[in-house]
Amino acid sequence: MSQSTPETHVIDYRAAEQLLTARDPRGAIKLLDEVIAVHPENTAARLLRARAFFLAAQLRPAELEFQLVLEREPDNAFAHFALARTFQRAGRPDQARRHFRLAAALDPKPEYLEAARFDAGRQGDADQPGPADEPDPQD
Repeated sequence: MSQSTPETHVIDYRAAEQLLTARDPRGAIKLLDEVIAVHPENTAARLLRARAFFLAAQLRPAELEFQLVLEREPDNAFAHFALARTFQRAGRPDQARRHFRLAAALDPKPEYLEAARFDAGRQGDADQPGPADEPDPQD
């Protein structure tokens, strides 16, 4: 890009959304890197880039971006849920469970509640690591 304007950043952001929809997270990351370089405070762009990192299986960068979003918006249920999925995918079930529960507490969407597995405490297994990718078979 020869000229960077606010309009081109909006276009790049929208194009990055389309690339994610088309399952091209690396292309989305490339566009969002430029937007964030100019607008580092743009939480929406950071959240989209975090999602792109996750879809590209770049778990550490995804984790860092989701955490940055949560520093700015601690009540963002989706960011908690997505960070939990990132921890889950990285084999860190205790951290995942904490953020699944925060997401469900902030927004009781069915998928957040299911992932939080609030009923898991009935046998004392809330403190035990469980299968990270499997839904609770007793649901």
